[in-house]
Amino acid sequence: MTSITILCNGAFPTEAFPLYLLDGAEGVVCCDGALEKWLEHSPEARPLAVVGDMDSLPSALQERFADVLVHEAEQDTNDMTKAMRWVLRKHPEVSEIVILGATGLREDHTIGNLGLLMEYTRLFPLGDRRVTMVSDYGTAFAITDSCELHLGEGRRFSIFSADNSLRITSEGLEWPLDGVVFDAWWKATLNRTSAPIVSLHFSHPSAALVMVD
Repeated sequence: MTSITILCNGAFPTEAFPLYLLDGAEGVVCCDGALEKWLEHSPEARPLAVVGDMDSLPSALQERFADVLVHEAEQDTNDMTKAMRWVLRKHPEVSEIVILGATGLREDHTIGNLGLLMEYTRLFPLGDRRVTMVSDYGTAFAITDSCELHLGEGRRFSIFSADNSLRITSEGLEWPLDGVVFDAWWKATLNRTSAPIVSLHFSHPSAALVMVD
């Protein structure tokens, strides 16, 4: 298996692209109550695993899917992180992880889950694995050093970093990032790609979050 989708219990996707990713997934790991939403969309769905503390999964579904239930009661990490941990432990061969349903419904969950994409570069041995978070409104992913992003021209582009010592110079953006100090979340948001390839040059390795739509 080369690709696994993690379905979180936020806003269930309704747009064509995230639904295409879900319906065409090689395997799906559900975070707790996300299974109930998936079954409403696809009644014959069968997950690889259902991971979490099971606080939002009805008991009838817990019984029905008991053979793939992974009950983790600890509260030091959220269900999305528990699912990531399960995927990397059980399927080390996977080269792509797509996260759906991680945003919407609650702003605090949305902010926390987006921040976790950067944390995963530190917490997990991701190597060359591609990890993306896709919603009805766009795609988010973490980068950790200078890179070229083949995004296409005219796409909305934002980048965030928790490292206020990081400096990034850029090519291929309508408003270059040169001189931006990452001391507030809004600093490098609401940009747009002006070329098919965006080149980002980091002053030093550090996690940053890119969002495009």
